[in-house]
Amino acid sequence: MQDTVPESLRTPSEDIERLIRNQYSDPAQLLGPHLLTDSGRWAVRTVQPGAQEVYLVDSEHGKEYPLINDTHPDFFETVLNQIPFTYYLRVVNREGQSQTFHDPYAFEQQVISDFDLHLFGEGNHHYIYEKLGAHPLTMGGVQGVYFAVWAPNARNVSVIGDFNHWDGRAHQMVALSNSGVWSLFIPGMEVGAIYKFEVKNSLGHIYEKADPYGFHHEVRPRTGSIVVDLEGFPWRDETWLAQRQSGQPHQQPIAIYEVHVGSWRRVVEQANRPLTYRELAKYLIPYVKDMGFTHIELMPLTEYPFDGSWGYQVTGYFAPTSRYGTPQDFMYFVDQCHLAGIGVILDWVPAHFPKDGHGLACFDGTALYEYEDPRIGEHLGWGTLVFNVGRNQVRNFLLASALFWFDKFHLDGIRVDAVASMLYRNYDRPDGAWFTNQYGGREHLEAIEFLKQLNTVVFNYYPGALSIAEESTAWPMVSWPVYTGGLGFNLKWNMGWMHDTLAYFATEPALRTYHHNLMTFSITYVASENYVLALSHDEVVHLKGSLINKMPGDLWQKLANVRTLLGYMYGHPGKKSLFMGMELGQWREWDFENSLDWHVLEQPGHQPLQRYVADLNDLYREEPALWEMDYTTGGFQWIDCHDISNSVVAFIRTGKNERLIFVCNFTPNFHSNYRIGVPERGFYQELLNSDAGEYWGSGKGNLGGKWSQDICCHQLPYSLDLAIPPLSVLILKKAPERP
Repeated sequence: MQDTVPESLRTPSEDIERLIRNQYSDPAQLLGPHLLTDSGRWAVRTVQPGAQEVYLVDSEHGKEYPLINDTHPDFFETVLNQIPFTYYLRVVNREGQSQTFHDPYAFEQQVISDFDLHLFGEGNHHYIYEKLGAHPLTMGGVQGVYFAVWAPNARNVSVIGDFNHWDGRAHQMVALSNSGVWSLFIPGMEVGAIYKFEVKNSLGHIYEKADPYGFHHEVRPRTGSIVVDLEGFPWRDETWLAQRQSGQPHQQPIAIYEVHVGSWRRVVEQANRPLTYRELAKYLIPYVKDMGFTHIELMPLTEYPFDGSWGYQVTGYFAPTSRYGTPQDFMYFVDQCHLAGIGVILDWVPAHFPKDGHGLACFDGTALYEYEDPRIGEHLGWGTLVFNVGRNQVRNFLLASALFWFDKFHLDGIRVDAVASMLYRNYDRPDGAWFTNQYGGREHLEAIEFLKQLNTVVFNYYPGALSIAEESTAWPMVSWPVYTGGLGFNLKWNMGWMHDTLAYFATEPALRTYHHNLMTFSITYVASENYVLALSHDEVVHLKGSLINKMPGDLWQKLANVRTLLGYMYGHPGKKSLFMGMELGQWREWDFENSLDWHVLEQPGHQPLQRYVADLNDLYREEPALWEMDYTTGGFQWIDCHDISNSVVAFIRTGKNERLIFVCNFTPNFHSNYRIGVPERGFYQELLNSDAGEYWGSGKGNLGGKWSQDICCHQLPYSLDLAIPPLSVLILKKAPERP
C-alpha cells in the first residue's frame, strides 16, 4: 500500500505498541480523527486486527483514502488535509472480504454527564442503569449502542463480541476522568448483539465479564450479555399502579402464592421443558386467580448461572433470566398479572453473589464488588461473596437494581433474601473467622445503613409497594420505619411462628398437650413487627419432607392436619404466604427440576384440599376482620388459650366494624358440646368448617351455625354450645340483626 503519511507525522511506535497491548486508558487520544496543530492537517488512526487493507471513505463523495500499517500489522493511519464531516472505514480482511462501518472514535465518547458521575461516586444515582450498561441510541444521525462500565482499577477495558471476533484490541473503551467509568459508542451495532467486557488488570491479566448492568443475557451455560431496548412495551396497567400508589398494605388482604417458575408446571412432551413467561401468563395467572391469592411471589428471576441455586446466586441484577424468555416477555407476564388484579413480588438477593468467572467476583482484577478481607467478604457456607456496601458505587449498584424492577417491570414488591446474614458480621462464622466493628460489636453497620437507605428510597419512589424482609433472628424493629429507628421494611417473615407451628403439627396429637405453648407463644409478640406468615420453599426441601408428609397419622389425619394448620394460619394475625404445591397436598419434596405433582389431584382428598385453600382465600379477602388490624393489639383477642388437655384454642379476630370467631381443635377427638364465650348475643353463622364433607372431612359441625345463650363463659357475657369436629378449624360470624 502506498505510504501517504510523512515520517514526521507518524504515530510513534512506542505509542502504537502501548495501544495494541491495551495499555492506553484513553485510546481516543490516538484513535479516530485528530487535528495535528503543528501542520493544520488531520490524522485518522484505527486498530483493525486481521485486516489486510483499510480505507477511509468520504460518505458524501464516495472517495477513498488508503491507510498504512507498516509500523504494526494491526495499526492503520493516514494524514489528510481535511476530514469529511462523516466518514466510513472500509476494511478488507486477509481473505479479501470487505466490510464498511463507521469509526467509533469519530464520535463523542462521554454520554454520561459529569453530574451523573458525581452522583454515582457518592452512591446516590438511583437510575444509574440508564447510564451504565448497553444502550441503543442515535449519535450524529448514526444509530448504534453506547456502552459504559465501572472498573476503576482496570488498566484497560474493551467491548468484545462476535462483531470483533472477541478481540479486545478492536473496541477499546475510554476512561471518563477519575470516575472509574469506561465508555464507548459503537456505531452500527444493533439490538441482539452479544457482548462482554474484556477487563485487564494492572498486570495485564484478562477477565471476560458479563455486563453488571446488562438487561439480557444468553441462556446458560453461555454467559454473554445481549443488547436489548427496554423501551416501548405497551403497558396497560395504569389503573393498577394508581391504585397501588394510594394503597395501605398493612390494612389490605395479602395472600401470596410463592412460585419457582421453572418447576410450577413443565411440558413433559417437550423434553420436560419449563413454561415460558408468556405461557405462565396463560396458565399460572388464571390458576392463582381461581385459587384466590392476591399476589404471586417469584423466586429469584434475576439472571443466574446455576439451576441448583434456585436463583439465589445472581450474576445479572438487572436482567430477568433468559431461561423463560426475553425481558419483554416478562413485562407481558407482569402486565397480565395486573390486569387480572394480581400483584407481583420478586425475591431479591443483595446479601451475596457467586464466584463465577463471568460475574461480579474480582471484576476489575481486584475485590471491587466484594470485601477484600474474607472474614467479612465471603460466606463460606454458601461459597459466595459479600457485597461491599461500604463502597458508594456498590451500594448504588444494589439500590438501582431494586428500583429497576419497580421502574422497568412494574413489580409491586421485593422480598429481600437472607437479611440476617447482612446484619451480623459473625453470621455462620466460628470464633476467629470474623472481626468486630469499630465499636467492638458484631453488627454489620454498613449493611444496616444500606438496608435503611434501600427502604427509604423504594418507598419514596413507589409508595404502596412491598419490601419484605426474610430475617430469621430477633433483630428489633425490622419492619418499623427508619425514622423510628427501624430498618424500614414494611413486612417481615415470621420465622418463629413458622418453626413453632410446624414443630407442633409434626407432633403426634396425643402428645400435643405437652407442647401447647407452641401455638400460643407467637401472640405475645404479634404486634412487635408487621409479620407475614410464610410456609415457604425452604420447609419442603433438603429432606425436610413435604407439608403433608410432616403430619402424623393415616391419610385422613394427614389431610385433616393440613387443613387445620392452614385454617389456624389464616386466623392468626399477619399476611399469608404459601409455597406452590402445598395446596395440592403434594407428597414428594419440591424438586426444582420437575413439575409439581399435579396428578395427586386424582387421588382421594387432594382436590378437596385444593378447594379448601381457595375457599380460605376467598373468605380471607372478603372478611376485613382478617386483615384490617393485623398489626394492632386490638385485632386479636383470646377467648380461651388454656384448654391444654383438649388441645383446643378459641380466639376473636377483630376488624374496624366486625368480628370473626375461630375455634381450633388440634386432636382427632370430637367434642359434641363444647362451650366458648362470645361478646354479643345473636346467631353465629358457620362461615367455614375445615371438617366439612366437601373438604373430605368427617362432616361433623353445627348445621350452619348456632344461637348464642345468655350464659357467661370465658369472661364474656354470652356463649355458644358447639360441636367441635376432630382436627378442625371453625370460623363463625354473628349474623346481622334483622330490622
